[in-house]
Amino acid sequence: MRYPWLGCLFLGSLLFAGTQDFYNVNTRYTVESVVVSGNGWTADTSSAGADKLSSSLRKQISALIGGALNPAALDRIAGRLRQELDATTVTRHVVRGATPACVKVVFQVEDKGARFDLAVPKFLYNSKQGGSGALEGGAKVNHNSLTVGLVSDGDELAERYAGLTARYENTRLGSDSVHFQFEFDDFHEQWNRATLDQMAPGPTGAPETATAVYRTRQNFEPALTIVIAEPITLTVGASFERFQNEYAGARMEAADAATASLRFHEQFDASDYAQNVEAVYSLRAATPTLGSDFGYTRHRWGFRYRMNHGKHVVTDDVSAGVLTGTAPLYDRFVLGNSSTLRGWNKFDLDPLGGNRMVHNSVDYRYGCFEAFYDAGAIWDSGVEPATIRYGVGAGLRQGSFSLAVAFPVRRGRADPILMMGMNY
Repeated sequence: MRYPWLGCLFLGSLLFAGTQDFYNVNTRYTVESVVVSGNGWTADTSSAGADKLSSSLRKQISALIGGALNPAALDRIAGRLRQELDATTVTRHVVRGATPACVKVVFQVEDKGARFDLAVPKFLYNSKQGGSGALEGGAKVNHNSLTVGLVSDGDELAERYAGLTARYENTRLGSDSVHFQFEFDDFHEQWNRATLDQMAPGPTGAPETATAVYRTRQNFEPALTIVIAEPITLTVGASFERFQNEYAGARMEAADAATASLRFHEQFDASDYAQNVEAVYSLRAATPTLGSDFGYTRHRWGFRYRMNHGKHVVTDDVSAGVLTGTAPLYDRFVLGNSSTLRGWNKFDLDPLGGNRMVHNSVDYRYGCFEAFYDAGAIWDSGVEPATIRYGVGAGLRQGSFSLAVAFPVRRGRADPILMMGMNY
């Protein structure tokens, strides 16, 4: 009796193979073609609709064709499609190809359209520096988005800034290669006692203008981003900062600057490994020609490498900065926060920030476990020598939530810092 039902089972499997979708395909099948389909459009790597996809993503899709079917690679591409096209969902289907043992992969993109989003871009508690957080609400229609948010951040700069942010963005200004953004910020500042104690008194007893604390700060910042050639983008713009010193009768001052950044971002996918490389250079140049009360130039370089292999994730992040001239405190470099020299307190390293900075961070994750090692130095050129410091730590990270304990590497007693939060 067993042979008849085995024959029926074999016949059923043949009938299933003749249907449109394959749900149990494996690496014995070869990818014949890949199609991406959205609301009213369909694209493969050579069709006119492919201009909706970045060149790096098109290369990633093209690499699938002719190779063995790899479900993990399909999932990574679905994730990139969801991110690049800002889609609600991306589903994939594997269907029978035109030749035996070949399949066709179809990615179905569901557009979000008009929507309203509420997000928490940062929520952090640092046992040495207190809490920081931000809440944003945004509306998007087609390529236009408007975001309004509230922020109180004592982590990023030498100051704690709290107030309102608003941002308008057009992700298709004439073409997909040109983006426009305008940001407005209105902040009130709070200062740590260590920073106030380091202020150099001027002739009237108030701090010198070059390093004076301020109680309010406003920023108007238009920027234009151009995709030169995937994966390289150029952003040019201007920043018009207005701030009022802490002391009674102080006038409003301006730090108007031209801004620019050049970014390279590429992702490489193999059957078992996914690698991500990002490099960025940013420039901020304030000059009296633009109406600024300050004259300075701020350069910053960053390089980030990330490798995924199963549950293993390794990240190496390198940054450096050079500041010349006289700049307000918010444009000076800071180390010793939730992302740099973890385990150190920024107010112990340099309460006013520095005009030189170099930093390297190596992170390793396995599943939800995370360990990291930081090294860096912050100093004022011509005033003090550079001193390299080190920090180590470990913790747990699940999705956007992280809990970590970090230690400064130094002689004497251990003085750990606890960090807990989301999206930092």
